[in-house]
Amino acid sequence: MAHPPAVLFVCLGNICRSPTAEAVFRQKARAAGVDVEVDSAGTHGYHIGKAPDKRSQAAGQARGYNFDGVRCRRVDKSDFVRFDYVLAMDHSNLSDLKGMSDPQFHSKIQLLLDFADTDFEEVPDPYYGGRQGFELVLDLIEQASEGLLDRLKSNG
Repeated sequence: MAHPPAVLFVCLGNICRSPTAEAVFRQKARAAGVDVEVDSAGTHGYHIGKAPDKRSQAAGQARGYNFDGVRCRRVDKSDFVRFDYVLAMDHSNLSDLKGMSDPQFHSKIQLLLDFADTDFEEVPDPYYGGRQGFELVLDLIEQASEGLLDRLKSNG
């Protein structure tokens, strides 16, 4: 039996954007009845074992997303084998992921916003900004999540 598709969301520290994407996509997939494995990680290990940023959680929880069990971790070489989609939040993450992986896995690595109909190419890092940055991150991730769900549904 084929395993369900597996999606890994990746940002720099796995503290704001990628854990938000994990929480949003997990909930949207469940609501759509799509069986999928979802996780998040960072290209660097600054926050290993910590819960996502409190501002990310507050913004996400205000929209009904659940961050229970989400903990920061670093991308591991085995992730490139395990996950069907390795989705970077920005071009720097994309470059780092390609540098960390064997070329045979590069086709799995792309930008999350490749799945969104937006003028943005990257999900901007809200870490050093205000509340509106976290809201923009959610808006972009929600759009991309819908596009990714459409792709998964069309792939059967």
